[in-house]
Amino acid sequence: MSLIDRYLLRMALWPMIGATGVTLVALLLERILRLLDLLSGSSDRFGFVAQLAVNLVPHYIGLTLPAAFFIALVIVVNRMNQASEVDALLAAGVSLTRLAAPYLCLAAGLSVVTLIVFGALQPYSRYAYRAVLHAAQNAGWSGAVPEGTIIEPDDNLTMTTDEADAAGQRLTRVFIRRVTPQGREEITTAGMAELRRTMDGQNVTLHLQNGQQLRFNARGEPELLSFRDFTMQLPLKGPARLLRARGGDERELNLFELAAQARNPHSVIPRETLLAELYGRLARAFALPLLPLLAVPLGLSAKRSGRAPGVIVGGLLLLAFHHLIQLGQSFAQTGRAPAELSVGLPFLGFAAICFTVFLTSRKRPGETPIGRLMEHLANVAARIRARIRPEPQGATA
Repeated sequence: MSLIDRYLLRMALWPMIGATGVTLVALLLERILRLLDLLSGSSDRFGFVAQLAVNLVPHYIGLTLPAAFFIALVIVVNRMNQASEVDALLAAGVSLTRLAAPYLCLAAGLSVVTLIVFGALQPYSRYAYRAVLHAAQNAGWSGAVPEGTIIEPDDNLTMTTDEADAAGQRLTRVFIRRVTPQGREEITTAGMAELRRTMDGQNVTLHLQNGQQLRFNARGEPELLSFRDFTMQLPLKGPARLLRARGGDERELNLFELAAQARNPHSVIPRETLLAELYGRLARAFALPLLPLLAVPLGLSAKRSGRAPGVIVGGLLLLAFHHLIQLGQSFAQTGRAPAELSVGLPFLGFAAICFTVFLTSRKRPGETPIGRLMEHLANVAARIRARIRPEPQGATA
């Protein structure tokens, strides 16, 4: 590696790390808030949020790494261009291809990292996320009843209240339906109730006041009990259902398992679904080496048109590529098109755009079809504003 290569890579390293970190933290915080809302029914389940967030990291790294790499390249090349460093390099005989070479090597390394993330880390972390979420959702009842909410710690118990305090433990107008171990139904209502967890942490003691209980005896005859004070115990945790084994979803299989299952004629998952998932992951990983071909010319053109148009157009292209790959996978899964065609065409189209932008800017760096299009649109917008804007009143000659 020459001094120029090390300098170019060092310039791009920290912006890429910063963009990846900021985007990753923002996405995780948004998801954590949704998880906290989902698991708010039990205070015992909040301990699972950290495990869920850790298992989400590979998924979000796969989403943020290409965008962060592209944005970092545009920012770095534009910064060097504004400081006339690019002009000095071009005047010294460094071609645009040579300028992009270290970034192409970096993109190739990131492509290998992305293959590892998509091929191994994401499938296992996805299943681990589902396992932790399943355990959290089946962790049982915390002993609190929010007002207006139906609590079902297990299939044999349903409880609700019209009003509750902030802790959900002093209740008004309580309704409880319970199925006893003998299979008999028991309905209890009360005007007031107070919940207290037992010392062993396995049950909740419920002190009821001014209520009635309807139950059925061994002969099936109804019995009605009216009470002023009544105490009953409810289970704190319900029985957890078993989680299925990994591999029931194609997104839980690594690259080698996808290829093996696609060759297996007795696979439970349809072959086109497996191939669509396999080709989709490969397309996203192999798209990374194409990004410098797009980012470097857009960064050079930003000196004339500003940084924002290049970043916006590049971001839209990346977003369109991501959604077209998803659309192609959907077509393959439903049998509307072969996986090779439905996933391969978006990849080839994105590659053609990247190569076209790079090759057309080699002779005149900074002039790209995208840059000329943005300048044309800016001129059209300026003419439209000039026609719409009214003439100033009272102008003097």
